[in-house]
Amino acid sequence: MNKRKILWTIATVLFLALVIFIYWRFYFVYAEGTKAGLLNTFQKKGMLFKTWEGKVIQSGFRANVQSNEFDFSVTSESVAEKLLRCSGKEVELHYKRYIGTLPWRGLERNIVDSVYEIRGAATESIIAPKQP
Repeated sequence: MNKRKILWTIATVLFLALVIFIYWRFYFVYAEGTKAGLLNTFQKKGMLFKTWEGKVIQSGFRANVQSNEFDFSVTSESVAEKLLRCSGKEVELHYKRYIGTLPWRGLERNIVDSVYEIRGAATESIIAPKQP
């Protein structure tokens, strides 16, 4: 075999390995499921890429008395619009977990793609007014 064919083969193998690695690291769905809890924060933030980021506080406590928090990003504008109106309410979210993050997809590996349920009426208040 000539050297050109060997170099072409090595370059092709390296390119395919790079493509497979990038797919596995950034586009392969590692886990998928639902999380439910109280929507604590939801905001659009970032320096170069503005992404929707949120936090859900799940019920239950760990041994060190910290609440279980679920940090997530949202890529869909329609899902973001729903969550903007739900701060302080109980939500059930469907998410996909990726191995790596991409700056335009969000800061978190958990990407919420749909809202299953929102509990808590708009007139309900978490903080009850003081009675005189």
